[in-house]
Amino acid sequence: MFNHRLSGFEQAVVTIHPGEYFVSSEDIIISTVLGSCVSVSLWDSRRRMGGINHFMLPGNPANEDTGQAQSAKYGLFAMELLYNELLKRGAKKANLVAKVFGGGSVLQLGPSNASRIPGSNVDFAFAYLEREKFAIVASDTGGVLPRKVFFFAKTGRVLLKRLRGSQVAAVQREEADYLRSIRWTQAGTAIVFEPPSRQP
Repeated sequence: MFNHRLSGFEQAVVTIHPGEYFVSSEDIIISTVLGSCVSVSLWDSRRRMGGINHFMLPGNPANEDTGQAQSAKYGLFAMELLYNELLKRGAKKANLVAKVFGGGSVLQLGPSNASRIPGSNVDFAFAYLEREKFAIVASDTGGVLPRKVFFFAKTGRVLLKRLRGSQVAAVQREEADYLRSIRWTQAGTAIVFEPPSRQP
């Protein structure tokens, strides 16, 4: 996560990376780049404050690592972190609206467990929001291109840009590196993601 400025925007920009989230009531922009990952924004229309997360895997409550992970890399934990931080700052659940972005099949891996990651992330995000009864007011998910998202914390506005050319290749490299760092197994119809074994 880092702060910077972009030409064309008056607001300061905070960029978040996979496994991070950010909440603010200030007039700033929260930015992130998504491949197969998903970001969910929550915005309180009364308090005019909001935040966005960036998760890499949906997570599974039965997976011990999911419950113990102290980061937002798992959707399950990422949503709780984002929502609870908004509540701590005075947001009310009844005033929160959600937007969902990402889940692109940027690596186009064909029929494999890894190729199901984007769809699993998207399915998780919608299922969580519907279960918790958050109004979903916008979404842009799926496809094969990565996205750059700009979330305006004060207004809830989102600008989205689909990346092309050399930018796609950069996202593909990052995704491939990440996939090499994890292993996964299939249990029934659900994908259970497991971290790589740690060396002593």
